[in-house]
Amino acid sequence: MEYNDAVKNRLKRIEGQVRGVLSMMEQEKDCRDVVIQLTAIRTALDRAIGYVVGSKLEACIREEMEKGNMPDKVIKEAVELLVKSR
Repeated sequence: MEYNDAVKNRLKRIEGQVRGVLSMMEQEKDCRDVVIQLTAIRTALDRAIGYVVGSKLEACIREEMEKGNMPDKVIKEAVELLVKSR
């Protein structure tokens, strides 16, 4: 599957956030501030996962329908991926 620049940029931002949290920890910043940033990272990751699964689901459903198949299996797999991601 090809990943577009938008999702790659999201992950680069997350990478920067993780580095920022590590820096905060090294500077012994307040734990509340660290937790707030970690929560933001988790939210950003959840959105990236949703985007990737959603994109894959759309492509797979189209492919299955072009073959004349029902997309039930593909939808079930996507739901399982989302459940596993949490």
